[in-house]
Amino acid sequence: MAQGSDNNDTSYTNSPSPGNKQGSTDDVRKVMRREKNRIAAQKSRMRQTLKADNLHLESESLEKENAALRKEVKRLTEEAKYLSTVLSNHEPLCTGLSGASTYGTHHGAFHQHISVPHYPL
Repeated sequence: MAQGSDNNDTSYTNSPSPGNKQGSTDDVRKVMRREKNRIAAQKSRMRQTLKADNLHLESESLEKENAALRKEVKRLTEEAKYLSTVLSNHEPLCTGLSGASTYGTHHGAFHQHISVPHYPL
């Protein structure tokens, strides 16, 4: 009898009854849905990785540009200080500045006695 009940159990689970067929179709759909979801998740992770890589590259580029701009600001600040010192040293000697503003109407004729070396870059 035990063998008969085993055969009945096996034949019951393997028989193509309408309820079992529906379950099989649901299982196939579930597997397909999981596979589609797995692929979508994989694509999403790939997009996130590419986006992070691009942001990292952009960040490095902006840091380099920022460093170059800071260097230029430093150079221009030093040049402005130098030129301000040259002007301060020249003002007491300049006859063209009496009665005129620092940036007034006098021109090169009054300043032929100044030799300003080119500021090193």
